Amino acid sequence: MSNKQWLEVGVVEDIPRLGARVVKIESGDIAVFRTSEDKIFALRDKCPHKGGPLSQGIVQGENVACPLHDWKIKLVSGEATAPDEGCTASYPVKVEDGNVYLSLTATGA
Repeated sequence: MSNKQWLEVGVVEDIPRLGARVVKIESGDIAVFRTSEDKIFALRDKCPHKGGPLSQGIVQGENVACPLHDWKIKLVSGEATAPDEGCTASYPVKVEDGNVYLSLTATGA
């Protein structure tokens, strides 16, 4: 039995392809990303480098480029790609019948 609380955040088409949609929660914004293959990922909307808004970055493959200093952050884990180091929290997501659900229980950082 899972204790995750799932928040419905809309349908896949609500999230721009190669972009993100921001979900505002009390503990801080979460960016929900969509890749060119319609894979959905969620990260804390804060780059581990200088706190840049990852939701304003460009999705490239399964990474997002921070708009401030072009750090590449892995969508699957929230980890910065080498040579950069750092990690932002990632959040489980699931898609059921085209609806996107976000768990507010962070994994990683």
